[in-house]
Amino acid sequence: MSEAALSPIQRLPVTPARIWQRYTPLQRLLRFAVWLAIVAAIVQSARHVEIIPEFLYDAPEQMGDLLSRMWPPDRAHYPATVHAALMETLHIASLGTLLSLVLAVPLGLLVATNLTPNRAVNLFARILLVSSRSVNSLVWALLFLAVFGPGPLAGTLAIGFRSIGFVGKLFGEAIEQAPRGPIEALEAAGAGWFSRIGYGYWPQVKPAFWSIVLLRWDINVRESAVLGLVGAGGIGMVLDTAMNLFQWNRVATVLLAIFAVVVVAEVVVTQVRKRVL
Repeated sequence: MSEAALSPIQRLPVTPARIWQRYTPLQRLLRFAVWLAIVAAIVQSARHVEIIPEFLYDAPEQMGDLLSRMWPPDRAHYPATVHAALMETLHIASLGTLLSLVLAVPLGLLVATNLTPNRAVNLFARILLVSSRSVNSLVWALLFLAVFGPGPLAGTLAIGFRSIGFVGKLFGEAIEQAPRGPIEALEAAGAGWFSRIGYGYWPQVKPAFWSIVLLRWDINVRESAVLGLVGAGGIGMVLDTAMNLFQWNRVATVLLAIFAVVVVAEVVVTQVRKRVL
């Protein structure tokens, strides 16, 4: 049959059938290399941790013996010692969170590129926020213990300086994600920098800001419970004393009190976010 006698559809060039592959050979090689690196990292870490098999075999028996010594908890120890230390822990967490707000809000304004276009100022604020987050709360507590001595003041400052990076980073990101419409309207009306913050940005970021504050307070309640292990006040000091004296019934009382406070804090934060924000 001549080409002129063919229909238009028959004249179309015939394309070879394509074989579908999920990954190319290069992608498969890269995936294998990633998995190999992960396995090698796990094996290398396990070697340096120096896991002793005899201790692993004996761990269930030792854990059962420890739990048997903890039961029943010493309930008489709670009103005498634990309650006051527990209240001190809550005060440390609350005051530390308040201190972090005072210091983190200005840094959050400076780190937001749409609000502070100066790159040098942005970089300086970002370095401060990263510095706060990179140091653990226990390390902050040890630093302030060297300056102010043991007690709740060192714990409060440790919680506050640890929280600056968290609050400032999330607050700055909330400002950067705010819609530009209201801000442009204020700029067109000749509003100043503080007016744009108060009437343009704040109404938009207020729910996110209070959610950040509640979340950080919840985290600080948990972190402040262990600061006493290094002498920074709170219920951790009572826990450390009971453990050093092998008073396991009192250790159980302290652990139950910490667990109860964490659960109550979680419920309070959840209900406030649902009903208020």
